[in-house]
Amino acid sequence: MQHFGTKTFETSRLICRQFISEDYEDMLRNWAADPCIQVEYGEPVYDSVYKVKELLSDYIDNYHSPDYYRWAIIEKSSKANIGQIAFCKVYSECQTAEIEYCIGKEFWGKGYAGEALEGLIDFAFRNTDFIKLEAYHRCENQKSGRVLEKSKMHITSTVERFIRENIIPQGEVCYCITKDTYDL
Repeated sequence: MQHFGTKTFETSRLICRQFISEDYEDMLRNWAADPCIQVEYGEPVYDSVYKVKELLSDYIDNYHSPDYYRWAIIEKSSKANIGQIAFCKVYSECQTAEIEYCIGKEFWGKGYAGEALEGLIDFAFRNTDFIKLEAYHRCENQKSGRVLEKSKMHITSTVERFIRENIIPQGEVCYCITKDTYDL
């Protein structure tokens, strides 16, 4: 599988691009320091400028790897970094990627997570060798569940991560979409 890394894509209201060092203030203000978002997202809370800059530095350093895919979600109207979307797991040998995303609370209820997800699915199937995209949410994370329910993805019994770790999903709802079923 040929990888090309994180390339910019746009939707009607969003620009999804590589993170840049100037994103730290928006990350801290909009999502990375918020325990409600980070806990539901399954990530630690980054509650200081130092911690956010360290995380951001890690993101930026990883862009040199062609199989690293992580986008800052930028609201076009405000130019603010309102969240992120990524392929948190990449399985090159079976051309599969697992998607994760988060959006700052101030921007909830506006359809931004779903718009970023649909934009990423379309971008990936039009421009990469991925043939399957997957995601899952914990049952208690109903907001993420609604995003996946509204998407073009469909419920499936498991995802590649759980297969490889020999885990039967309990408390997670798994979704996927394949390139051959996606209407390009």
